[in-house]
Amino acid sequence: MKRKHIGYLGCTALVIASGLAGIPTAGAASSIHVVRPGQSIQKAVDAARSGDVIYIRPGTYRESVRITKSHLTLRGSGALTVLKPTLNKKRAINGCAAAGNGICVEGTAARPVVDTRIRGLVLSGFKKNGLWASGTDRLSVRHVTSEKNGTWGFAEELSVRSLFAHNVARKNGESGLFLSNTVRTEAGAINTRGTVVRNNRLTGNRIGITVRRLRNVTIKNNDVDRNCGGMFVVGDENKPRTGNILVRRNYVHDNNAYCPKTARLPFIQGAGIVLTGIERSVVERNEIHHNVGKSPFSGGVVLFKSVVGAPNQNNIIRRNVLIGNSTADLANRDTGKGNKFARNTCRRSLPAGMC
Repeated sequence: MKRKHIGYLGCTALVIASGLAGIPTAGAASSIHVVRPGQSIQKAVDAARSGDVIYIRPGTYRESVRITKSHLTLRGSGALTVLKPTLNKKRAINGCAAAGNGICVEGTAARPVVDTRIRGLVLSGFKKNGLWASGTDRLSVRHVTSEKNGTWGFAEELSVRSLFAHNVARKNGESGLFLSNTVRTEAGAINTRGTVVRNNRLTGNRIGITVRRLRNVTIKNNDVDRNCGGMFVVGDENKPRTGNILVRRNYVHDNNAYCPKTARLPFIQGAGIVLTGIERSVVERNEIHHNVGKSPFSGGVVLFKSVVGAPNQNNIIRRNVLIGNSTADLANRDTGKGNKFARNTCRRSLPAGMC
């Protein structure tokens, strides 16, 4: 699998040439709301009903958008539709803007926001996150670029059955894509019931993709490069444990930027795919090239005990192609039991004998 075979398209490929071309046909009980430069996206969302489409014409929109209704589609014109923070501090802002986010999709455990679709936008320069989602079911985010945001490009908690596909996350302060059980409390892993992250490009962030305290997630066919760390799959001693994660056919390369240590982690550089404190997951058929550094996380695929000492257990790392990673292509820096390395193509492992 060479880089050209990775199927990410990026937001720039989704351009609606004129009029309403490319918008899904609304049903008999649905409407299409068209928003033009100078108009408010939030007002269109507030006026929309279940099944409606909000189409955002090309332009730059200085606002944040909060969605708390189910079955809405928010669709722009790819790279031509850009959301940035408001410049008018006296203007009344919603809670999403007050928190420093670009788009928020927010439900609760009792009443999740269901079947929200976000397409063809650029989210740029927000103080916190480009997109924030909490309490959602079947959220779909496609062909969205999230760039130069202070914390995460795309972030989600307390959500199930999500799809992130053909997006670009670049130059965000923390992870390009961050998926978690909850960011506010310590708790066991949530079963996402099949969340999928596929065909995305994640570049120039602190970490490309972080999956924390979740179960039943698929991460496939993503291009992850030029971050400090490529992918971190993170668990701890809480139960249920992080696990049943499938990492397949990703291209993880040149993640050699330097990020200084934090209160919880040592510095990060040259980290390809890092597993820490997880169980019963599979890392297979990935291309992992030239991730080089001297951090404890440095290497192609690295097993590392969690910050609270929870080990990795019963994971399978197989049939990956690892080239030019350092300090090693495969590194097991953990004491967990039942982890298996099989049929990987590589030159150097720590300890020796795993290639």
